[in-house]
Amino acid sequence: MLHKDTASLQSFINSPEKQKTLYKRTLFIVSISQIFGGAGLAAGVTVGALIAQQMLGTDAFAGVPSALFTLGSAGAALFVGRLSQRYGRRTGLSAGFMIGGLGAIGVIIAALINSVFLLFASLLIYGAGTATNLQARYAGTDLANHKQRATAVSITMVFTTFGAVAGPNLVNVMGNFALSIGVPSLAGPFILAAAAYILAGVVLFIMLRPDPLVIARTIEEPSDKGHLATTDHSENKRGIIVGAAIMVLTQIVMVAIMTMTPVHMRHNGHGLGAVGLVIGFHIGAMYLPSLVTGVLVDKLGRTAMAVASGTTLLLAGLISAFAPGDSMVLLVIALSLLGLGWNFGLISGTALIVDSTETSTRAKTQGTVDVLIALSGAAGGALSGMIVAGSSYLTLSFAGGILSLFLIPVVIWSRGGKN
Repeated sequence: MLHKDTASLQSFINSPEKQKTLYKRTLFIVSISQIFGGAGLAAGVTVGALIAQQMLGTDAFAGVPSALFTLGSAGAALFVGRLSQRYGRRTGLSAGFMIGGLGAIGVIIAALINSVFLLFASLLIYGAGTATNLQARYAGTDLANHKQRATAVSITMVFTTFGAVAGPNLVNVMGNFALSIGVPSLAGPFILAAAAYILAGVVLFIMLRPDPLVIARTIEEPSDKGHLATTDHSENKRGIIVGAAIMVLTQIVMVAIMTMTPVHMRHNGHGLGAVGLVIGFHIGAMYLPSLVTGVLVDKLGRTAMAVASGTTLLLAGLISAFAPGDSMVLLVIALSLLGLGWNFGLISGTALIVDSTETSTRAKTQGTVDVLIALSGAAGGALSGMIVAGSSYLTLSFAGGILSLFLIPVVIWSRGGKN
């Protein structure tokens, strides 16, 4: 069996055509898993706060589920990254999705027995699905050449959108289904989340063969025969720092302004329908431009699109800061630009991380960077409320726009490295 596996790995070293075919197949399989992963993520997050509110009988802890998702996501990002590094993408990603599915099942049980402790513990575990959904974007880049990496990331992000849009729209359907089988209606979306995450894990575990990271490692270091134990290799540390900084800054700015926009709108007399419309445009701008963004990052370069990210986020912050509170049009434009700037930053930053790492340490490094992204998002959300409470939405948006300008000196510094 070992001889057969070694011969199979060797065949990919000797055949660029087989490598190209596997690259396309990997993208297809990961994209399918992302549809399910997106549905699992969006369906659960939509009603997490409502379940906590209902079980506790107060609004005071309604924000706890979001914090638990984030903490769980941060821990799982590290776990999935290290597991992928040691055993390959197939094992790491399928395990992450399966654990997220178990967390969703725990939420359903918690709702049935009305256990707040089990609810919070399960939400923490459920966060693994969020981290895995984000890390799956890297799997398509393992066999991509330098000019394909950003495009590979963008393809998986577009497919995530399909699931992310479907999930919230199935909330009522799943609520009714839950009631029909004796489960509280708010737990219904978590039934969908459990099924979606587990299905994503099964798809990857069964279909992601041969493992793209194992093959990439074999091609890069044939003498290692595909073993993924971590070893010391030269990495472009500057590129890793810059890629991480781009994604962390864009995450802080995006989450901070996005979190407080619905509150700002309600204070200015907008209804839930208007809030939903603005956030819908925002989410669409976060993901739908990905295919074009990927091509631009590969054609124009990582640093050029990182500068474009900072500039776009600055414009978003200024418009949201100075737009009249009752202007739907300007709020739609501001939040769309906010999503677009985040999209530019995530794809260019991800491509930089892939460019700057060796296959022997790549997955572990990617997991560590995703921990920073998750924590920065949590910080952005927490600080946004404090800033608005202590000052105003104008101050928050203006500060976010100015903060995004730090991307430009970061990129200038990066030119001293290999990127």
